[in-house]
Amino acid sequence: MVPFAGWDMPVQYDGVIPEHRAVRSDCGVFDVSHMGELEVEGANAFDLLQSTLSNDVSRLEVGDAQYTLLTNERGGIVDDLIVYRTDQHRYLLIVNASNRDADYRWLKEREIRGSDVRDFSDEYALLAVQGPRSLERLGLPEAKPFTWAMGEVDRIEVMVNRTGYTGELGVELMCPAEDAPVLWDAVVGRGAKPCGLGARDTLRLEVCYPLHGNDITPDTDAISAGLGWTCALDTEFTGADELRRIKAEGPQRRLVAFVMTEKAIPRQGMEIANGGVVTSGSHSPTLDVGIGMGYVPATHAMPDIQLTIDVRGKLRKARIVKRPIYNREEL
Repeated sequence: MVPFAGWDMPVQYDGVIPEHRAVRSDCGVFDVSHMGELEVEGANAFDLLQSTLSNDVSRLEVGDAQYTLLTNERGGIVDDLIVYRTDQHRYLLIVNASNRDADYRWLKEREIRGSDVRDFSDEYALLAVQGPRSLERLGLPEAKPFTWAMGEVDRIEVMVNRTGYTGELGVELMCPAEDAPVLWDAVVGRGAKPCGLGARDTLRLEVCYPLHGNDITPDTDAISAGLGWTCALDTEFTGADELRRIKAEGPQRRLVAFVMTEKAIPRQGMEIANGGVVTSGSHSPTLDVGIGMGYVPATHAMPDIQLTIDVRGKLRKARIVKRPIYNREEL
């Protein structure tokens, strides 16, 4: 157990590698109740979110979800989050735990008449059930990614969100906080392996999902981070002008994925020759090799380019690869 964003969080139960492999081959469950839940409601809730979030909120029908960014005036990423349309004039935002207070203040300060932002994170729990057998084990029907519906798991009512942070089939189950212990026991009883933060990090890194605070920050823009697809640049949101400029001129650096070609495990903060830096790194349990992501000059940000990384004083070679690093169909 370790402290994280004011919570005591499990790094591992049985071990990072067996937990990681369970999610890739069968089913694992993560207690992610530390994530923040914000609600934006009112006749003008849409206008508030369309002016503050990078993606096009108008594309959402009730029952839909969308990955998006909360951006500042420089185009920097205040947070990355998922927005769910829960009613005609009501939206749910699931945000990173360490950014919960900052996100709430950011939106609250920008409220417009006819919109109301509320933080109800303490009222709900969230369990991420991920893996190719996740729906089968939970007895839930197939559903399109980035949709949600109410459902039940062993007579416990849950909001079933077809989202996740592993690159596998899965759901995130939201329920009242008081129901969480019973729901956890029910999910584990159905064969899901308990998983901790360690496996969550190696799983997301294999599929190149960015981690806020590492790969993306308020000082990194979406274009440089390869998240331009989340930015509806034909709409007006905070930082849109700057992001349009960066896209037109081209970023000076880009976030790339890489695989070590020499035996080494890269870690955040390690220098990459010619002005780059590692933002995330680990050993890949699936590929059994060191992998990572980092920023390099845009002129060097192409697949198969060789990188040299300073790994604890020793220079080690790596190769840039297309994202994602792990792809089930290619194995």
